Amino acid sequence: MADMSPLFRRATAKSPGDRLVTLIGKPDCHLCDDAQSVVERICGELGVAWEWKDITQDAQLHDQYWEQIPVVLVDGAQHTFWRVNEDRLRKALTG
Repeated sequence: MADMSPLFRRATAKSPGDRLVTLIGKPDCHLCDDAQSVVERICGELGVAWEWKDITQDAQLHDQYWEQIPVVLVDGAQHTFWRVNEDRLRKALTG
């Protein structure tokens, strides 16, 4: 399979331990607090690492996401914003 064209190789699913969830928000944001509760719970259940990024401390994140916070990224790709659906996040991390 190593010499097979990348076009014909199947993408291998990542295990939950290889995933990273990033929560982008700001302090004193009730939606961010709600999102953090969901992210902490689901990531804790699945053994997935997660991180918090504060848009007030990062100009690039502020410019990109200030109208959408909280924003959740899964492995660097935007998964959702404003509200985090537990089932959808779980499925994204296990599917």
